[in-house]
Amino acid sequence: MNFQDWFGLFKEQILHTSLVEWLAVGFGVSEVLLAKKNSIWLYPTGIISILLSMFLLLNVKLYAEMLLSIYYLVMSVYGWMIWKKRKLDGENQVAWSTNNELLIAVLISVIGFFVFYFVLRNHTDSDVPLLDAFVSSTAWAGMWLLAKRKIENWIFLNVSNIVAIPLLFHKKLPLMACLTTFLFIVAIFGFLDWKKIVGKRELRKFN
Repeated sequence: MNFQDWFGLFKEQILHTSLVEWLAVGFGVSEVLLAKKNSIWLYPTGIISILLSMFLLLNVKLYAEMLLSIYYLVMSVYGWMIWKKRKLDGENQVAWSTNNELLIAVLISVIGFFVFYFVLRNHTDSDVPLLDAFVSSTAWAGMWLLAKRKIENWIFLNVSNIVAIPLLFHKKLPLMACLTTFLFIVAIFGFLDWKKIVGKRELRKFN
């Protein structure tokens, strides 16, 4: 297919996009912008987006991402509670991961991938078990790090996003694919912003 064919298909998909997908995208955009600003309000907006996305993913048989959404929901509630309970301001909580935290994140990704792939390949009618398992397992690790306000969360989430974008287009969810592209871009700036926060804090210590 040439560019014109792709554009025509994209336009057709947009015209047939459901209200649920529009709302999921809208709240998803709000969530990632609030995360970039290190705002606790990312969690309530994210929860709404997650609930809407779960409905969409189930309809297109992305089962691992459906389970990922359930995990997102749990981690959003968990992260919301942690961020509310901490007395320090948000900037003081942002930090690089320790070696143990990075090891846990990698284990979540690797073990999660094999578990998801096995289940999808042998117990579902998924036609994309490899990609679905990869997207979900790396995002699991990213959400765990986000709840702990660790800078590396942006890296894990973007590894997931870069594979999720073509997967969502393949599943004819163009707005979700566009949202994921947007998330990918914002995550780059989120990483840089959080890195600056830690840098400024370290500079104040030496002064």
